[in-house]
Parts: sequence; C-alpha cells; structure tokens
Amino acid sequence: MKHAIEISPPGISGYRAGNTGVDYVHVLDSGKPGPNVMVQALTHGNEFCGAIALDFLFKQGIKPMQGKLTLAFANVAAFARFDFDDPDRSRYIDEDYNRVWGDEALKGPRDSAELRRARELRPFVDAADYLLDLHSMHEPCRPIMVCGVSGKGGGKSVALSRRIGVPADLLLDTGHPAGLRMIERGAFGDPASPKTAVLIECGQHWEKGAADVAVDTLFRFLDATGAVNASICKSHLRLSPPGVQRVLRVTEAIVAKSRDFKFPYLFKGLEVIPKAGTVVVTDGGTTWKTPYDDCVMVMPSLAHVKPGTTVLRLGRYD
Repeated sequence: MKHAIEISPPGISGYRAGNTGVDYVHVLDSGKPGPNVMVQALTHGNEFCGAIALDFLFKQGIKPMQGKLTLAFANVAAFARFDFDDPDRSRYIDEDYNRVWGDEALKGPRDSAELRRARELRPFVDAADYLLDLHSMHEPCRPIMVCGVSGKGGGKSVALSRRIGVPADLLLDTGHPAGLRMIERGAFGDPASPKTAVLIECGQHWEKGAADVAVDTLFRFLDATGAVNASICKSHLRLSPPGVQRVLRVTEAIVAKSRDFKFPYLFKGLEVIPKAGTVVVTDGGTTWKTPYDDCVMVMPSLAHVKPGTTVLRLGRYD
C-alpha cells in the first residue's frame, strides 16, 4: 500500500563537514562536566522525520548546557538516493544498518555499506551515556518508544521514557532475530550500566505528524537528560504528552517463511484482538493465531516481506 508523502527530505549537505573527522557527525562540547548525550537520525534512509528534527535543532543554534551533545546523520548514502516515486528504495544500500551492532558483525571480516558506516559511528555510540534513535514506520500508527529487551536494559529504558513523558506506548520486545540493534549494543543492553538508549517510532514515514513527533520527542529527551536548558526545550515542544504511558511486552515475533505471507485484516498497528485463537497470519501452509486474549498487533508490515523478515510482533499490555 502506498502512502502520501506529506513532508520533504531536508537538505543536509551543509552538515557533512562536522568537527569530528567523520562526515555528518557533530559533537557540541559545553566544556562543563555532564553526560554525553547522542541523537541519531537516518538510521534508515527513507525515515527522514528525524533528519528534519536535527535540521531544526541546528538552525535554532541549540547548545548543551553541560556535558557533550553528539548529533549524527547515519545512513546518508541511502538517504541520498531517496526517490519520491520509489521511497522505500532508500531504506538501505546493502543491508539494514540497525541489525549490525553486535561485535561479531562490527569487528568481523564481512563488508557492506552499512557496516562501514556503523564502524565509523561506533566510537560515538559507545561513548554515549544516553542515546535517542529517531525512526518512523511504514504503516500509519501512533508513536511507539522501543525500549529494548525486557531484562537486558529494557527496564532502565522504560524509566528514561517515563522521564521523557512520551509516547503513550513503551515497547519491550524480544530483540531482532536478524541482528543486534544499536539501542541494545554493549552497555545499553546491560541492566547494571547506567547507559541508556531508546528508539522512537514517530508515526508513518512521510506524514507531517511524524516530523512534529520527532521534534517534540527530541526536545523532551534533551530536557530529560539534562543536556539542554529546560526552558529552551519547553519553548520548542509541539505536542501534549499522553495522560498515561503503558508498557507493551512482546511475547512473540513472527518471521516470514515465504513471500506468500498474508494478514487476514488490514492491520495498521496496535490493534487489540479480543479473543485468543484468532487467525492473524497465514504464510503458505503455516497459520499463526493469537495466543491469548487482548493480543496486540505490534508494527505489522508487508512492505519488505521476504523469508527471515520480521513482519509482526504479538504483545500484551502490562
């Protein structure tokens, strides 16, 4: 299903030459003690609401009041080939940049455009005390904060998300079978470490509201981590926070076995299926049913279906 493109990709070429020796990575140092806070946009090249947020941040001349603020545009090579007629083509060049963050991939012999870029950014990611990764989704859905894996750093990410105050849905999942995501790398996935990372899915890739969510979440994050003066952050907020934040725990990730993968309904995301035993997926001769009452459909998408792709997660609210 095609979706309207309501926002335009920002011009970011002016941010190529940063002050770090790595293209499109800037470190703003307050000169005062404090946390190293990192924000990344363009993990996927077709998810540019985060780039809009960073562009806005730069244009406002925002500076950290303590510690360091690291700002990175990630998969700029994929973003550079964005095409309004084929917008999904710019998701990545060779492989998903957000599945290569285990040491076995980063320090191994394998090569790809995304691995090379991740290796460039790894020192900044590993140095960060707090990290916000700005994403969006293929299908229209209200925003979701991905807090990592329950028991592996997810608890501290939920706590940070509650300080940020948005969005309403805080996701604890089972990890990604295709590879380690950045928010689970190293100390971020260690419950004993204070280092914490979160990933915000801001809405459908190209809806105007996704850019507003990205900007709003960015400034709430900078406030919650103490990186930027609270009054400055509050002056740039765009949305009202939800009345309640709920934790959504994924119990099962459904991975496609074939290209003959179908949903019996037009799921958009976060639908609650009342009855256990309801068919939610057919994949050739395989059928998946809801394992319990009030089962939540988490980030369903047929946009990139191929064997081995996670196309749906099943979850329940705490």
